Parts: sequence; C-alpha cells; structure tokens
Amino acid sequence: MPKQCFGKSHVPLSPAVRAGDFVYVSGQVPVGSDGLVVKGGIAEQTEQVLQNVKAALALAGCTMDDVVKTTVWLEDARDFGTFNTVYAKHFSKDPPARTTVESRLMIDIKIEVEAVAYRPV
Repeated sequence: MPKQCFGKSHVPLSPAVRAGDFVYVSGQVPVGSDGLVVKGGIAEQTEQVLQNVKAALALAGCTMDDVVKTTVWLEDARDFGTFNTVYAKHFSKDPPARTTVESRLMIDIKIEVEAVAYRPV
C-alpha cells in the first residue's frame, strides 16, 4: 500500500501520513486556528499542541486512543511537571510510549509533540 498524506501546511510537510497500518503525525506546535502561538505558559501551550495532534490524527481517521508513541520536546525541562499533568488528561487510559527531551525549538515556543498511531486499514 502506498503512503497517503493528509492535510496541508504552509511549510513542506504533511500534518499526517499513513504508511500501512501506521499514521505518523508531524511535530505539532502551539499554534491556534488563527495561525498565532497561543498566549500563556506551558499548560496552555501543551493543551493547544495536543488539540493539534488530535486534529492531525482525525485527518487520517485516527483518535488519541490509537497513539502508540509520542516524542516531546520541551524548551525548558523545569516545565516537565506541568506538561505531564496536562498530557495525562489526554492519555488517561493505556498511555503511549513516550520520549521527552529538553531542546531549543525552531520558534519561540515551549513545546512540540509528534505522534505515531496504529490503526489497521
């Protein structure tokens, strides 16, 4: 089965790509529907990022329950506790495997999250 790309972006990437039974979600940043970074701190930015992950998954017919792996980049490791509290609300049952690292990010944001989902065709 060839790969399927879902959604459009103003940069050269697809928000979600299906390859067989897996769906790969590009790194999502805390940008609202207006194209602007949401106001607030790590809690507000984490919430927006996870809403963006959810929306990208939906493009490929997936939900947060289908996520098997996430990778998280935090601009400041001291934000981990607050991030983790918000994240846990979105993955309260059978959370996916996760890698979380501190990293400088490409724009002035506090968090970026990518996800891999498994949903047989």
